[in-house]
Amino acid sequence: MVVKINGIQQLGVGVEDVHEAWKWYREHFSMDIRMFEDEAVAELMLAHTDGKPRARHAVLALNMRGGGGFEIWQHKGKKPKTADFEIQLGDLGINVGKIKTDSVKSAYKKFSDEGLDLLTKIKKDPAGNDHFYMKDIYGNMWEIKNQKEVFRKKEKSVSGGVLGAVIGVKNMEESLPVYQDILQYDKVVYDKTGVFEDFRGIKGGDKKFRRVLLKHSDVKSGAFSPFFGQSVIELVQALEGAPKDIYEGRIWGDPGFIHLCFDINGMDAFREKVKGMGHPFTVDSAKALESFDMGEAAGNFAYIQAPEGTLIEFVETHRIPLMKKLNWYLDFRKRGNHPLPNWMLKLFRFKRVKK
Repeated sequence: MVVKINGIQQLGVGVEDVHEAWKWYREHFSMDIRMFEDEAVAELMLAHTDGKPRARHAVLALNMRGGGGFEIWQHKGKKPKTADFEIQLGDLGINVGKIKTDSVKSAYKKFSDEGLDLLTKIKKDPAGNDHFYMKDIYGNMWEIKNQKEVFRKKEKSVSGGVLGAVIGVKNMEESLPVYQDILQYDKVVYDKTGVFEDFRGIKGGDKKFRRVLLKHSDVKSGAFSPFFGQSVIELVQALEGAPKDIYEGRIWGDPGFIHLCFDINGMDAFREKVKGMGHPFTVDSAKALESFDMGEAAGNFAYIQAPEGTLIEFVETHRIPLMKKLNWYLDFRKRGNHPLPNWMLKLFRFKRVKK
């Protein structure tokens, strides 16, 4: 089977209180569509949890304007451990979550009116797109970026879901093959080196960087691709100072950006592909189970670790609840993985949580 990368499914966000955090993300980022909520023990993640199964509570939340979701994730069997230093641009791992908007000015005004921590004014990136940076109340950095593509235009929210991420790397040439070859971000939008005006205001942003923005050149055709839309990855390498490992001394699931997850098809072929490229799966649910049950949804998942330490998850979806009250589930092993019609994807709005 041909391996297909269908788009970013979600960005993992580790938190200390899943209920408080999800309420904040609903109110400010309109991440209010509950695709699943599950309390369980992460028994298969031993490579990234100090060899111990970890109890957790997770919610996968989406925004009806489209884009990837947030997997909001809280340790339940241990106290979540925050970083003991202030993360700055260029530190190793996921630095910034990119959120798309079709009106940067409206988003900036809304977040300003709400008294949120805006780090920069609206500025141009090296490709000429408007964007700005901000922090949530947990210290996570977000880039609100111009992206005209919207899934459901009738939504009142000024921002959509995840467009991508800014990832700090130690060596650009070592990390690029993971993102260009494995994740198939084959188009370089820009590759610039210098001190960047649009980074000023971000912790560490006044230093010299090499930054590379990547995107896919093709139109994705997986079941959820019309909802996920286009995505981008921006790699940044600090050329001054000594960047720190964001998760040094901590484990997967601790507060911060814990992973970036992609929806894929062809897990078996993908397993062999990444192994041949020197990045074998560190976690592989298919080796233990035919289909991993995630509460209301099911599928297989796997992880690789990029050279700079970023954990990248891959999910091959087998089943999701479309209308749970009507006992309407979609089984992709029977249906296939061609794009779902928009009217069907728009039914996600009936999963909205308002309070």
